[in-house]
Amino acid sequence: MRPFASTIDNGEHCPRDDCLFVTAMVVDSTPVSVEMPGIPFYIVDAFASKAFEGNPAAVCILPPDHSKSDEWMQNVAAEINLSETAFVIPETQSLRWFTPAAEVDLCGHATVATAAALLDAGRASVGDVLRFQTRSGGLSAELTSGNQVSLNFPSTPPEELVEADQPNADELKSLLGEVVFLGKSRFDLLVELTDEQAVQAFEPNFAKMKEWKFRGIMITAESAREDVDFVSRFFAPAVGVDEDPVTGSAHCCLTPYWARKLKKSSMNASQLSRRGGQLQVELKEDSGKGSGTERVLLQGNSVVVVKGILV
Repeated sequence: MRPFASTIDNGEHCPRDDCLFVTAMVVDSTPVSVEMPGIPFYIVDAFASKAFEGNPAAVCILPPDHSKSDEWMQNVAAEINLSETAFVIPETQSLRWFTPAAEVDLCGHATVATAAALLDAGRASVGDVLRFQTRSGGLSAELTSGNQVSLNFPSTPPEELVEADQPNADELKSLLGEVVFLGKSRFDLLVELTDEQAVQAFEPNFAKMKEWKFRGIMITAESAREDVDFVSRFFAPAVGVDEDPVTGSAHCCLTPYWARKLKKSSMNASQLSRRGGQLQVELKEDSGKGSGTERVLLQGNSVVVVKGILV
């Protein structure tokens, strides 16, 4: 399958000058019109205030009676080759996420992208709370404005890493430098470094990281800036994503970690990837589950940059 882009709209049909419309994707050399039946397809920049920032995710809107296999979804995700491709069925609000290499249990930025795509497609409205059914249970996304989405995700606080779970200690020291804290969440390794500069300057060894038994590795530090509380970067070569631009699911771990350390529940976070991204995060008690159960609220903007048909 290869993309076929027959028109690039520079403003005639779009109020912005940064729109790119892919009118079809084809399986042979014959162009397919967007009016033909197919699967609506979007690329959305999540946690971004303008196009070409934040974290891009693809979204495929499936009909309730679709017959697409898991293998087909994985192949589409590999073909698109973004860090995440989401597959959503609006009628049931079933939502799944695939990297180019594997299906994953939780993805924040692709959930933001899915809400934005459903809004653009007329399948949701501002003010709606979308309650997605996922492999991580029920997740809600509120469309708080035309381009802002608020996610309500489970908190996945880290536990300190015991020696038996650690990669080789000498290897860790040589790869990570001076470590303040080493822990693990449900999915990932968490590494606190000494300061923001250490996070920014970190040079990952992806080959070694692939050997570690974690979905991903997040490195983090307290920010020196007045308007940012903490910074991070996220690497997941084991699932086909060397460095993720902005990672919502990682903040389900980072938020409770920094909330306790900084003694504040609402914070501003910055992910220091090349594209960069900003999030507003909040740690809240889950009133529906009783005392001791926490949720993480993630809020960010999104921008639709590509839409078309997958056939």
